[in-house]
Amino acid sequence: MTRVLIVDDQDDMRAGIRAMLMPDAGLTVVADLSDGLQVVPFLREHPVDLVLMDIRMPGIDGVEATRRIRAEHPAEQVRVIVLTTFDQDEIVLAALRAGANGFLSKTVSPAELVAGIAEVVTGGGTLSAAATAALIGHMTDRPPPVVDRELLHRFRALTPREREVVVLVAGGLGNDEIATRMFLSPLTVKTHAVRAMTKVGARDRAQLVSFTFRAGLYP
Repeated sequence: MTRVLIVDDQDDMRAGIRAMLMPDAGLTVVADLSDGLQVVPFLREHPVDLVLMDIRMPGIDGVEATRRIRAEHPAEQVRVIVLTTFDQDEIVLAALRAGANGFLSKTVSPAELVAGIAEVVTGGGTLSAAATAALIGHMTDRPPPVVDRELLHRFRALTPREREVVVLVAGGLGNDEIATRMFLSPLTVKTHAVRAMTKVGARDRAQLVSFTFRAGLYP
């Protein structure tokens, strides 16, 4: 059972997210909070596996709330998916740098939200199509002035197939699209991506994209 905490300042949004998750027997919403300042004190008293975090809130925003979560709870203990209507690259990057494991639009369907949670809980990361485009746009518009040699060295540990998957991930393709292009099953693609994340030290798919660009491996 995955224990979920919803954090959003809008009552109707919290109720809507809760309703989207209720049909899934593997998920339980332990609480919903309206203020980012409440999150860390709540986590000190209640076990939670995953936080669905809004960005725009009174008190402190979702980026700062995520940063405070990470100060006390590693990603392996409490995972964070940022939910927002904003997909600008600076917000995506700020959330990921603060320690978020994923970034989804509030317009995702219930199936997409549940799938994103499952991906993050099992050690992966999830990015909405718009968030992926924003992240890739930022990386391509502002390429690193110098290739990170240490990261490039890590990528040399990848098999040719893993490297191919990673470059396609960095190009914004999802598992199904990569599977079709490489004539593999989506599960095999996911396995290659997870192994690549382990080898290069990326905590999730989003950080894998960032590492790929910083290593100079452009799609």
